[in-house]
Amino acid sequence: MEYTLNCNGKLLNLKEPQVMGILNATPDSFYAASRQQTDNQIAERVRQILEEGASIIDVGGCSTRPDSAPATEEEEMERLHRALAIVRREAPDAIISIDTFRPNVARMTVEEYGADMINDVGGSVLANISPLTDQMEMFRMVSRLHVPYIYMSRKATMKEVMLDCAEVVDQLRSMGQNDIVLDPGFGFGKTIEDNYAVMGELERMEMLHLPVLVGISRKSMIYKLLHTSQEQALNCTTALNTIALMKGASILRVHDVREAVECVKMVAATKAFC
Repeated sequence: MEYTLNCNGKLLNLKEPQVMGILNATPDSFYAASRQQTDNQIAERVRQILEEGASIIDVGGCSTRPDSAPATEEEEMERLHRALAIVRREAPDAIISIDTFRPNVARMTVEEYGADMINDVGGSVLANISPLTDQMEMFRMVSRLHVPYIYMSRKATMKEVMLDCAEVVDQLRSMGQNDIVLDPGFGFGKTIEDNYAVMGELERMEMLHLPVLVGISRKSMIYKLLHTSQEQALNCTTALNTIALMKGASILRVHDVREAVECVKMVAATKAFC
């Protein structure tokens, strides 16, 4: 199906799947090579993401990796203030997504830096990190901000993911939210077996008639299965991204942009001759 997202007046066409490059302005994200600490590292990463062909830069200021000690809201905002000033300087017209589960952080990034979408993994972390935060606050916030919203489900099976997403979409629609992207939540609330079962049924999410984001880049579902490491997980990340595209994914969230862009081109070429 064909989808478009209204990103602050810029229409992002998802007829051809898009690649979202990860920019972690954190000291503790799960993949060490993805951490950008200095101003120069952040600027270089912005240029790399765009030069390698991504259309979205996903900026995060708080790691949500398992067993992490999360940054406070103040720390997350400080990191994002610094990173987004650099991103906007280097790429003023880039489409920027903000990886956050905090409504106030979402508001700040949209109002002060013109962030174009919110990528919320709150459903997976609120119980452990911020038990007093009601995710409905985020729903209300994004509906007021009028930016696309990425909802991630932490349910374990595809049936549960579908029911969860359908319920959330109804809630968001009732609040006036228009642009919604669904993320089945690989690596969150799932065993290794659950992750592969969800991937095996990914095409079922097309029944919800919304674009699907897949984020499996270098995750433990890959390297634990193969008894390797994050550093050795690129080949199978590429394989799973290809499977996801064949099953209808509209956005790939990745550390390795060039390889993901090549996947999109190869799958498009294959489908053109089917």
